[in-house]
Formats: sequence, C-alpha cells, structure tokens
Amino acid sequence: MTVDKIDPHKNKESYFKWKEKAESSSLDIGRENSEMLMQYLQDMEIGINVGNAAKKGPRSFIHLNSSKNRLIGIMRKAQGLYNLKKFTDISEEQAHKLFSKMRTGEIVRPDGKKYMAVADAIKIFKAFWHWHQRVNKKKGVEIADITADLDSRQEKPDWVYLTENEVKKLAEKARHDYKVLIWFLFDTGIRAPTELMNLRVSDFHNDFKELQIKQEISKTFGRRIKLMICSELIKDYIQDKKLSGDDFVFTTKPAAVNRYLKRLSTRIFGEEKTPAGQRYCDLTMYDFRHNSCCYWLPRYKSESALKYRFGWKSSDKIHYYSELLGMKDTISEDDMLIDVTKTEIEQRLGKSEKENLLLREDNEQMKLQIAKITELTARIYQQMKVNQEMDA
Repeated sequence: MTVDKIDPHKNKESYFKWKEKAESSSLDIGRENSEMLMQYLQDMEIGINVGNAAKKGPRSFIHLNSSKNRLIGIMRKAQGLYNLKKFTDISEEQAHKLFSKMRTGEIVRPDGKKYMAVADAIKIFKAFWHWHQRVNKKKGVEIADITADLDSRQEKPDWVYLTENEVKKLAEKARHDYKVLIWFLFDTGIRAPTELMNLRVSDFHNDFKELQIKQEISKTFGRRIKLMICSELIKDYIQDKKLSGDDFVFTTKPAAVNRYLKRLSTRIFGEEKTPAGQRYCDLTMYDFRHNSCCYWLPRYKSESALKYRFGWKSSDKIHYYSELLGMKDTISEDDMLIDVTKTEIEQRLGKSEKENLLLREDNEQMKLQIAKITELTARIYQQMKVNQEMDA
C-alpha cells in the first residue's frame, strides 16, 4: 500500500488555498505588485528564472509559503515608509534603511514584537530582486543589483538546552508514548516533525537497532543510522501498538506534542533560562535535535560520520546546533606525548633497542669464545693425560 508523504504543517494545502483566494481578489499591496508577486511565485513553483548557482527545480511549498508571506510583509512596509506605488522602485538606500529598522525594532511585527529573523527576510528579498533582474534582462533591460551590500548573516535563535540527566528526568515523568518519543528524538536527532511523522515500521531494520530515513522524506539526503539508546523502547512500542509494514509510527499532531512538552518541562524545571538562551517552559520537538547533537558530538570520532547521522552537508551546522554546550576538556597526559616530547622518547627507545641488540650480539660472541676455550682446554687436558700414561 502506498501512502502519500505526510505534510505536518499542511504547507501545500495552505499555499494553494491562499493562491486561489489571491487570484480571485487583489492583495492589499496594489495591483501591479500583486501581479509581480504572483509571477515570481509561479516561476518558483516550476523552477524557472532561478540563479545559475541556485538549486534547480521547483521550490518546496515550505519555501513558497515563506516567500509569499515575507515578501508581502516587506512590500507593505516599503509602501508605508516610502509611499511606493511599485515595489521595484525601491532604492538601495531605502532597502538598507528598511531592514535596519527591522533589526533595531523601529519596525515591529504585527503583534508588536521585534523581528527575530531579519536575515531570512533579506535572503528572500535578495532572491526576489535577482529574479527581477533576470526577467528584465531577457527583455533587454538591465536592472542594478541593490542587494549586494545587504547583511544576510543568520541570527542564531535561542533554544532549550537539556543535559542527559535532564532528558532522563523528563522521560521518567512523561506518559509512556511521550517517553518513547523523547528518547527517540534524543537518540536519532531526526528532523521533527517533517522526517519524524513520515517514518513507517518498515523503516526499522536489524531488530530495531537501525533506522532508514529515506531520501524522499529528508530535507537533504537519505541515511541509515544506528539506534544506540531507544532500540528496545521503540521495538516494544511498535509491538504494543500492533503496528506493522507501512503503518506510520508517530501520528500525534506536532502542535499537541509541543503543548505537552512545554507543560511537562514547566512542571519539572520551571521557567528558568537554559544555557542556550531559551526557557525550559518553551521546550519543543525541535530542541531535541540541538540536544542530540550536543550528546553525540563528543562521542563520534569523525565529523563526517556525525554529519551523516544528522543529514547535514556542511560542517558549520555542528556548531550551529550544539554551540559546543556540554563539551569537556578530555585531554590526558598520554595526549601530551606529542611532537618534541614524543620524538625524544621515540629516539631514546630506538637508542635503547640498538644498545640491547649490540649487547645481545656481544653476548653471543662471548658464548662462542667460551665454547672454543672449553673445547681447547678439554683437548689439552686429554693430551696431558696421554703423555702421563706414556711416561709411566
């Protein structure tokens, strides 16, 4: 039986629902801006007019939703600040001032809070502007790149850091199905909910000691990882639930899981801030990917193996997710036997071995000489005995 991939956030459904509504009624950003936005999204849907260095093919519905939401917000802000009828009339200086005001909090979100991911908005604005350049270049019109100096460095969001003992406390106090989920998230470091909710019983192998995360459900690449902590728990859970074959393993809605984790963490740890900046009471499934990275980082012998487990292509993700929290200085005296010291000891050992070899050779020579002397003495003694017998 073939079951469609689960979209836990219903990105595809919400995108097409919005698109249908937007096509039948104009957006509050002006007709010209609305038409331009719809054309941009249409091109991204089919993967046309993208940059040479950009990924080829259609953009995901997550990306499409994020792009349309952020671009509409940017267009509204630009209209409010600069009274622009056409968004693409924005100047380089105006774009810089707009994003600067978002960073400093002069421009706030609709709920009155400060923007925390301005870098994401800048990246989407850059992608849109470069599309605008490419489309016009095909018409023979050159558009200047006003985005070159925009700072799109990622602001690191806070997250909930848990030690291994704190994860144990959390799991011990959790309902059984959540206990299984907590240890599974901590062990695997799987992307939740996208990869998590698409796991089937058939993805477990070697008596539930290994997990196959298929290519089609992964954001980056498929991988087969070992379950070192939760193997028996997940095995018993699946048997108790009478799941098999293509049955999905985790089916609780992400919002419900996060509500439960927040309540549980608040009850056990309170509202204090963790070393990663976020409060215990804000715990979500996503935080377990961070904490799993912290747990496995000192245990994996190679960086490439750790990246494989988590489905990462670049090494900077390791520091992004762990911030090196929980790391210890593990150097020992044996580790100090390096470079000059180690070379000196090796030289001394080599010299000692040579001396021992020479002594062994000298000893063998002495043994040969003693044997010859003994033989000669015996012959002399025998000759003297013969001479005495003749004189008698």
